[in-house]
Amino acid sequence: MTPEDASRFIAYVLRHAPESIGLALDAEGWAEIDALVTGAVAAGRALTHAQVVQAVDAGAKKRYALSADGRRIRALQGHSTPQVRRSFEPAEPPAVLFHGTATRFLASIRAEGLRPGTRQHVHLSLDEATAVQVGRRHGKAHVLRVDAGGMRARGHAFHRAENGVWLTEAVPPEFLWGWPESAA
Repeated sequence: MTPEDASRFIAYVLRHAPESIGLALDAEGWAEIDALVTGAVAAGRALTHAQVVQAVDAGAKKRYALSADGRRIRALQGHSTPQVRRSFEPAEPPAVLFHGTATRFLASIRAEGLRPGTRQHVHLSLDEATAVQVGRRHGKAHVLRVDAGGMRARGHAFHRAENGVWLTEAVPPEFLWGWPESAA
């Protein structure tokens, strides 16, 4: 398995389907690395302990964390599995955050705002360049600006994951701007 394939597989298992390899996660998303490797191999995936550790340090996204003793791993955010309910401390967001999306989703976002979908939180970026990269994963990218300061003033909670991704439960449409002319 290439390092990129290993990282994608680990993300899928830790965020969305630990049961697909018989893996148990605790409420904060931690899994024993040995159990992850054993489950992957039993499911026909050639994953090694070294590849798991490498995935933690690889790439700019910093998707994972290792426990202090180096025996457990977790995804930092993006969970859709109900047994994981990571607790994040509230954080004061910057005045403006960014959300990258594909243009095909703009009409529904304009009507409903940003919803977490199958995930537990809406993910927001600190900078526009990161948001563009996120939006490109799903098609032609467009970046919306989020009035995070206005949301916070109205009582919306924000959290910051260890890798710098900003999280909130939802973003109502009145806190979004930067629509393309065709969606205005």
